[in-house]
Amino acid sequence: MMVDLIGPEAEALLDWVTLAEAMAAGHRLPRAEVADTFLYRGADTLLTRSAWIDGLGIAVKAASILPGNPAEGRAAVNGAVNLLSDQTGMLEAVVDFGLVTKWKTAADSLLAARLLARPEARRILICGAGNVAASMVEAYRAGFPQAQIAIWARRPEAAAALAARMGVQAAPDLEQAVRGAEIIACTTMATIPYLQGDWLSPGTHLDLIGAYRPDMREVDDAALARARIFCDSRATTVAHIGEFRDPIARGVMSESDIVADYYDIAAGHFRRQSPDEITLCKNGGGAHLDLITAQYILQMWRLSRH
Repeated sequence: MMVDLIGPEAEALLDWVTLAEAMAAGHRLPRAEVADTFLYRGADTLLTRSAWIDGLGIAVKAASILPGNPAEGRAAVNGAVNLLSDQTGMLEAVVDFGLVTKWKTAADSLLAARLLARPEARRILICGAGNVAASMVEAYRAGFPQAQIAIWARRPEAAAALAARMGVQAAPDLEQAVRGAEIIACTTMATIPYLQGDWLSPGTHLDLIGAYRPDMREVDDAALARARIFCDSRATTVAHIGEFRDPIARGVMSESDIVADYYDIAAGHFRRQSPDEITLCKNGGGAHLDLITAQYILQMWRLSRH
C-alpha cells in the first residue's frame, strides 16, 4: 500500500471555507475518542495527540518541542501527523506538522465566526502579530471577503510589520480598535487579560485562540459575563485552559454557562440568537480537529494527483 508523504507544498491546494465546512461535517460523525501523552527531558517535551473518529480514520500527531533549537537555527517545534485507515489501521499518509497545525487552528476559529458572527460583519480586529495572527488574516479574508482587517499587538512595530506584509491596517490603540470591531480574534501568549469586556460593542463576536495553558488568559471576567459562551470542544477547554478554568474555579462562571460546542451544531444550538448579543468562542484545538484537517489535506492531495 502506498503511503502519501505530504509537505508544505500541499498548501496551494487548500481552501479555508471548505475546511471549516469539513470540520462541521466531522462533528456529525460519532464522537471522537482522543488522548494526549507528554514525555519530558529537562526543558524538552514530546507531545503526542491521538484521535479516532469512527468512519473517518485515526490520527497520531507527534511533536517535539525543544526550546534550545532556535539558537542553533532550527525550529523549536517539529513533527508529523500519521494518518491510519479507519478500516484496516494501516498507515495511509504522513502529513507535515506545521501545515496541519496552521490550517486546523485558523479554520477552527473561522468555523465559529461563520456560525456566531453577524453575517454582515465588516470590521475585524486581530490581537497579536505572530504566525496564528497571519493565518487568521488569510482565513477571515476567505470567510468574510468584504471585511476590513486590522492588527493590534503589544509591540506596535510588530503589528505594523505584519499589517504591511499582509496588506491590512495596524491598530495603534487597543480600546478604540475593540470598540469599533465586529469580530475580534485574540492570538497572543498572554497570561494576564488585556482585552476588557466593557469595551465590547453589542453584536461583537470574540474568537479566543491564544491561551492553551491553565495560567493563560486573554479576556477579563467582564467579557465572559457579557457574552454567550461557546467552545470548539468542552473536553479540550474546560479543565485545561485558563480562559475557562480560572473563572470557573473562582465562581465567575460555571461549566453550564457554555452554551454549546461543535457537537451541538447539528442540533442547532451553536448559533447567534440576536443581532445585539455578544458571542465568545474558545478555540482549544484537539486531536480530533487535527484528524479532520489531515484527512481534508490528504483528500485534496490525492485529487490533485488525478
